[in-house]
Amino acid sequence: MALHLTWVLGFGLLGNAISCLVCLAPLPTFYQICKKKTSQGFQSIPYVIALFSAMLWLYYALFKEDAILLITINSFTFFMEIGYIVMYLLYATKKDRILTFKLLLLFNVFGFGLICVLTRFLTQRQKRVQVLGWICMTFSLCVFVAPLFIVRKVIRTKSVEFMPFSLSFFLTLSAVMWFFYGFLKKDQFVAIPNILGLLFGILQMVLYMIYRNSKKVVVAEPKLQLELSEHVLDLEKLGATICSEIAIVIPRLNDGGDGITEDQNAKEQAKEIVKAMDVTKKL
Repeated sequence: MALHLTWVLGFGLLGNAISCLVCLAPLPTFYQICKKKTSQGFQSIPYVIALFSAMLWLYYALFKEDAILLITINSFTFFMEIGYIVMYLLYATKKDRILTFKLLLLFNVFGFGLICVLTRFLTQRQKRVQVLGWICMTFSLCVFVAPLFIVRKVIRTKSVEFMPFSLSFFLTLSAVMWFFYGFLKKDQFVAIPNILGLLFGILQMVLYMIYRNSKKVVVAEPKLQLELSEHVLDLEKLGATICSEIAIVIPRLNDGGDGITEDQNAKEQAKEIVKAMDVTKKL
């Protein structure tokens, strides 16, 4: 029994330590934001979602017996994400600020408030823990699925620019620790999401090893390709119009040597060019 509790404590402490490192990962990004006094096009939704997740797990841990290690890490995450969002709002554009406030209202005010009200008044203590556990587990599974978009981008571009190995490694390591913590405590709501987190973490590291030395492939968006083709067509029309309306005159001395005349050969060549372009357009 004592050995079992020791393992639970060990995995829980390691999970706290590694999760803290993962939570501190955005600090260099926000240092650059503060230094340049601009959000540089970064989006706030990852931090809003992380804050919402921490709030859910804190609420779950408050009703769960002997969940002090869940309370410590999610309290740390809660305050860190609050700090990130405040810094983001200070330097974001007006449009990004409005979007961030909308997300905060949707997830962290109305969403979390609705969960609190429903679970508080419609469930009893043990049932409440089960309901909150299912909500936390479902949300965590959705969060772990999110990296699939990055995986898709890596495969398409053959570049690991947006998938640092260190972050993938520590996320995988964190998933391992929390899986064993949940498994040893017989807490399925903690263990199950981290199985998926472990699998996706391994997938990301494998992809990193495959594409780390590959040359980046630039994948043009369809909209951009359409715009480019439209510009090319406009230039063709413009070129034909210019060639047909400009009379090419090349200075050439006349027989008397005191004036210039049009070069008939140049004019004939210009007409041939116009005809050729008209034929090309018809084809």
